[in-house]
Amino acid sequence: MTAPSPSPERSRLASALREFKDRTGLSLAGLAAKTTFSKSSWDRYLNGRTLPPREAVRELCRLAGEPEGRCLALWEIAESEGSGRAAERAEPAPPPEPAPAPAPAEERTPLERNSAHRRATLAAVLAAVSAVILGAVAAVALLLPGRDGGPGAAPAPSTTGPRCQGAVCEGKSPMHMRCAASPQTLAAYRTATGAWLELRYSHECGTSWARMWGTRIGDRLEMSAARHHGPADGRVRSVRIEDGVDADSYVYTPMTAAGPGSVVRACFDPAAGGGGEECFDSRVAR
Repeated sequence: MTAPSPSPERSRLASALREFKDRTGLSLAGLAAKTTFSKSSWDRYLNGRTLPPREAVRELCRLAGEPEGRCLALWEIAESEGSGRAAERAEPAPPPEPAPAPAPAEERTPLERNSAHRRATLAAVLAAVSAVILGAVAAVALLLPGRDGGPGAAPAPSTTGPRCQGAVCEGKSPMHMRCAASPQTLAAYRTATGAWLELRYSHECGTSWARMWGTRIGDRLEMSAARHHGPADGRVRSVRIEDGVDADSYVYTPMTAAGPGSVVRACFDPAAGGGGEECFDSRVAR
């Protein structure tokens, strides 16, 4: 009998866990040696055949230098779906009892028929008044300067997509400017201290930035962009791990403008006692 395929939620969790395993560079036997779970258990967890225990997810996140928050959020969703709790939460409420149908007109008393007639007349009057008011408001709105369709009208600002582009994004947050929605990872690098670094690029914004995680308080990351291999174009963006919250999260440098052919470079300066500076770079594809 063919085993049932894993749910979409479990498949997403298994895919994330395989990515984290690849980052560690460990085999299944290596995972078993460094965690409290066996080689056969990891094989089932990574292929989505079995939902891993919460502690297995936490141990793999620690080995990969990945903040636990994202891993455990995926695990909670998969566990909720598997236990049926999500279905219980989504169970629709019973439909309300239907209201009794009104009695036919011939069965109503004269008083009831008069009352119904008055309600119908009042509803018709209110509908007519509302239509007149809405028409007047629409006409005034069209004539006001700066409004859509009026003299000097300006398009309303977009509520989706990037909020800046190119030089306008210089020194700004990729998250706040909505440039980090679907960025390209130019290169990834693991430092001697175990921190993970990535160089990122947004085609929509025409910018690059760097991020780090698995860090320690005092770690510092700098990034820059240049048209060719060599010194940066005078724009160096940096960020420092200030506290434990930073150390447990992704931390991003501000953005710098970059385009196809630009060489983006990042340098990691570990906290005191962590060794020397480590740098890596990558070119934005043309």
